[in-house]
Amino acid sequence: MRPRVIFLMGPTASGKTDLAIALQNHLPVELISVDSALVYRGLDIGSAKPSAEEQALAPHRLIDICDPAEPYNAGQFVQDALAAIDEIHAAGKIPLLVGGTMLYFKALLDGLADMPATPPSVRAEVEREAAEKGWAAMHAELARIDPQTAADLHPNHSQRISRALEVYRSCGKTMSQLRAQQQANAGPGFTERFDLTQLAIAPRDRGVLHARIAERFERMLAAGFDAEVRGLMQRADLHPDLPAIRAVGYRQMWAHLAGEYSRAEMLAKGVAASRQLAKRQLTWLRGWPNLNWVYTDDSSGNALPHKEIVRQALNCLGVATI
Repeated sequence: MRPRVIFLMGPTASGKTDLAIALQNHLPVELISVDSALVYRGLDIGSAKPSAEEQALAPHRLIDICDPAEPYNAGQFVQDALAAIDEIHAAGKIPLLVGGTMLYFKALLDGLADMPATPPSVRAEVEREAAEKGWAAMHAELARIDPQTAADLHPNHSQRISRALEVYRSCGKTMSQLRAQQQANAGPGFTERFDLTQLAIAPRDRGVLHARIAERFERMLAAGFDAEVRGLMQRADLHPDLPAIRAVGYRQMWAHLAGEYSRAEMLAKGVAASRQLAKRQLTWLRGWPNLNWVYTDDSSGNALPHKEIVRQALNCLGVATI
């Protein structure tokens, strides 16, 4: 029999952590974080990192594994996650991968192609054009060249847009073409190796999610988010172009503390960026195959008791409930 793996996905502020912790009371699971911000040490409040109490109840692997000055990417995540999955299986338990970085989940399922190194001259050319035209125009160019990759990227994802254009200009092939070639030559995939169950948690009512996002951002501010980012700004090796600092919330707070706009503008921009992130996550999930939905509200938009949310998840996982 193939060893079991569980994915628990969902938009930001949907309740993934609470559900993952609750599932530990019913299944012998160990948690693996699938979040591109939680990997960084020192990014705690603005990333909604599970608290010390939550991690004591349910330790998460792949949290606090690198310094924010060190970029971390999907390829590193795949290596780290597969190693953690093997260790958890060896201990006789079930890996439960929980988070909202959909690219990381997709990379696990589909694999990542080996991309060519980019000559410095090509990178400089892309950066120069972006400075002249803006990243929205560069995204539009990528959509013309490689619509599949562009569809997965927001026009503000400058680093990933740049990388996709660099790859094409370096070798004449798109990222989509390179990934397809790799998949054609690959060995057994993730779903051939593992018995996978995929869950997604979210409210039916988008307005409920928007309200939760705004409330959570306010709680972050009350918890000292600005002081956290001030501490990061004191480090000479950190700057706004690093992936860690470009994370939603951190980018807006950094700009506010640098004097680019007021606190009220920072709050509005931070909430808007979080809502845009949730929209992108839901867009990924709508087309996700073999997905079991767990809803946090009923058809009228009323919040469901936590016990009912857990019951839905357990039913999807084939665990009998009373």
